[in-house]
Amino acid sequence: MAEQKTKIEETAEISVEDKLRALYQLQQVDTSIDKIKILRGELPLEVQDLEDEIVGLETRIHNYDEEISNLEHNINAKNQEILNAQALIKKYEEQQNNVRNNREYDSLSKEIEFQTLEIELCNKKIIEFTGQKKDKSEMIEDAKKALEDRKSDLESKKGELNEIVDDTRKEEENLNKKSEEIQKLIESRLLAAYNRIRGNARNGLAVVKVERDACGGCFNNIPPQRQLDIKSRKKIIVCEYCGRILVDDEILGEKE
Repeated sequence: MAEQKTKIEETAEISVEDKLRALYQLQQVDTSIDKIKILRGELPLEVQDLEDEIVGLETRIHNYDEEISNLEHNINAKNQEILNAQALIKKYEEQQNNVRNNREYDSLSKEIEFQTLEIELCNKKIIEFTGQKKDKSEMIEDAKKALEDRKSDLESKKGELNEIVDDTRKEEENLNKKSEEIQKLIESRLLAAYNRIRGNARNGLAVVKVERDACGGCFNNIPPQRQLDIKSRKKIIVCEYCGRILVDDEILGEKE
């Protein structure tokens, strides 16, 4: 609490001019960090997408394997049903040799006919399950091929990304450290406004200079009196068109 109070007191003592200077310096540092991220381009997202796709393909292959295992179980079950039906047919045929009347013979004939139909249905199901198993096996092969391709792409993209990261790591670390140091000079409310404006700006510019009588962010003209107010550095002035914080073009020229 005491540390937080000290920071508030310190930032409160900083003049508006120093706040504007700190904001503009922060903007310069953050813009340099943005350029490094732009250098990486879409590679981090592409790497993430490939990793997600690989996980998806591996899950798909696992699911196909389970489906094939279930189909094999069903095929074995139907083969067992066929064996059971054949055993019953043999048993009924033997019983027919010892019947005492036509009614018993007809009853056994119906049982034999029923078991014969059961065998036909089982064979039909076996053909159906075998076809599904073949289709799933082909899907697995396609998924495995796609998986290998994606893994190869991922390795390539990671190599590109790591090379860029290695080249810019030290610079980015220094810039992030500098950004943190500058942020300590800016009161939390003003820093929150800066971050909000930066987040809403397509180019990440929250603090811009007045150049050629216009806002350096949206390029709308700034009236002469407003330009004088900006040069006086007595208060924070934002562009009435885009909301960016405006500074004069000598903000860093007089005091480094």
